[in-house]
Amino acid sequence: MFTGIIEQTGALVSLADRGGVRRITVEAPGIASRLREGDSLAVSGVCLTALEPDPKYFHADLAQETLDRTSLGRLAAGALLNLELPTAAGSPLGGHIVQGHVDGCGELRSLEPLVPYSSPTFDRQTTDWTLKVRVPEHVRQWMVMKGSVAVDGVSLTIAEFDGEEIAIAILPLTYWRTNLHTLSVGAPMNIEADVLVKLASMQLRSNQAQMPNLTEAWLVANGY
Repeated sequence: MFTGIIEQTGALVSLADRGGVRRITVEAPGIASRLREGDSLAVSGVCLTALEPDPKYFHADLAQETLDRTSLGRLAAGALLNLELPTAAGSPLGGHIVQGHVDGCGELRSLEPLVPYSSPTFDRQTTDWTLKVRVPEHVRQWMVMKGSVAVDGVSLTIAEFDGEEIAIAILPLTYWRTNLHTLSVGAPMNIEADVLVKLASMQLRSNQAQMPNLTEAWLVANGY
């Protein structure tokens, strides 16, 4: 389990075919040196298994499901990736519960500073930003105002939702510590809805499916 608090970014070195799967190689001094073969980690929000780690690099194989559902297979060498190791039991949950099971790929629509670029007070290092992401249609049912969402593995809070796009406030620390400052409009972004919202939605649908049709005859027969 992860919390969406990014520890560092790493650079995609390569994405190559290898024995029927695709293998990524990531340069990530710091996290790579802490990995053992078989460890899990989140790579831009995708839970992967580390292979052949060394002090500078690690590798991971991408299943077809991962290629179909996430952005990883579409990225070019040099792309920055958000990295997070699993949360140890008993550790503070700084973000929210993130499984690393991406629901679908969204699209970056805009990332604009709250202070206009033309303003004399604009400072790229200290301004807040507004991120807007188009959410895949099948994921929109779980977007909740003021609820949590993981975008490329980053735990964020939904400020607005118009039925298609989410708007999110981005602090300078988040902007610079993650890959957000490197992305352009149109970039694919991995979206994982809050698992608690998904579970609540599933339970509600189950309850509704079990409820009888409230006819007059049913109400009389059951003593109403």
